Amino acid sequence: MNASKRRELILSYLKSSSTPTSASSLASLLKVSRQIIVSDVALLRAGGMNISATPRGYILSENDSDKSAHGFEGILACKHTAAQLQEELYTIVDFGAEIIDVTIEHSLYGQLSGKLNINSRYDADLFLEKIRNNADLPLSSLTEGIHLHKIGCKDKKTFELIKESLDSKRMLIK
Repeated sequence: MNASKRRELILSYLKSSSTPTSASSLASLLKVSRQIIVSDVALLRAGGMNISATPRGYILSENDSDKSAHGFEGILACKHTAAQLQEELYTIVDFGAEIIDVTIEHSLYGQLSGKLNINSRYDADLFLEKIRNNADLPLSSLTEGIHLHKIGCKDKKTFELIKESLDSKRMLIK
């Protein structure tokens, strides 16, 4: 199979899936290496496809501004230690909210963001496991724990409850 056909199949598979698909799963399906899938996805993104990499795999987004999945989206300014990361994630998802992304202000590169799409304790545990297994550090480690999260939830009241809860745990910047 040529590369163009393979990328068409990747795109077709992502379009038909409503859940994230790992590069390893796609590699197994298409009988190529994981690295080839990663390269193909990078080329699809460069070609204008809105493919997000989440802790659980790739997902095709119709449009970044599409908020149909959430009644309300807001930004939380957070600061906490690495030891408090799990508590932060669990607090947010326990309200039925989704942690859409994380953003930091880096002194050299400016604003850096990463898609998270964490909406359950299971997703949070997968994210935390990747940190432990790969010895990777979260973006907030570059800014002494200071970061922003875009949160999607059902309404503004839920967002305010999340803020109150994180504030009571001293995880918000005022």
